[in-house]
Amino acid sequence: MGIQDEIRATRDVVCRLHAELIRWELVVWTAGNVSQRVASEGPSADLFVIKPSGVRYDELTPESMVVCDLEGNLVEGDRSPSSDTAAHAYVYRHMPTVGGVVHTHSTYATAWAARGEEIPCVLTMMADEFGGPVPVGPFAVIGDDSIGRGIVETLRDSRSKAVLMANHGPFTIGKDGTAAVKAAAMVEEVARVVHISMQLGTPLPIADHLIDSLHDRYQNVYGQGSTS
Repeated sequence: MGIQDEIRATRDVVCRLHAELIRWELVVWTAGNVSQRVASEGPSADLFVIKPSGVRYDELTPESMVVCDLEGNLVEGDRSPSSDTAAHAYVYRHMPTVGGVVHTHSTYATAWAARGEEIPCVLTMMADEFGGPVPVGPFAVIGDDSIGRGIVETLRDSRSKAVLMANHGPFTIGKDGTAAVKAAAMVEEVARVVHISMQLGTPLPIADHLIDSLHDRYQNVYGQGSTS
């Protein structure tokens, strides 16, 4: 497959994934964005596709998606890239195994971010998906790579696929855009459930060794790729 074919396929994927943000009620109006690397190998590995800035979700098409290099520069497209492009580009430059990045302002996860408080690992689904608590990243301004630096600093040595950027909202990463969107949906769900649990009393912690075991099973055994 040539580079233009890869770009075209990635634009299709990224456009469809933005519809998933609406489906799971993770965004409002034009807020939020999904990006995905064009390919994992070859010259197109230095490109990614992201949503254009300020465009309503019902107006998005594969052709309206924009292509940027890993410095955040526009390579293809006739609209300005998302205001979070510099953050996405920084993550791709410094975390080469990441193939997808998502940002939302989903209600419960953003509420935790507003408090600057990590979500404690008190649910097996958290151990499965995030391998522990969902951490908080530093406050960072929008428009340059400050947010990207905060994401990388927080997640580089963490098993979590999500970070709650203080006073801003969740960013998630994954092997591709689909995995990052899944993490965005999951972090909102656990943020909601843990919040409700805390209204009822004190949630029960899960021991570290059990978190490790649950995470290993989910990442390496669970699902159709397993031989079990």
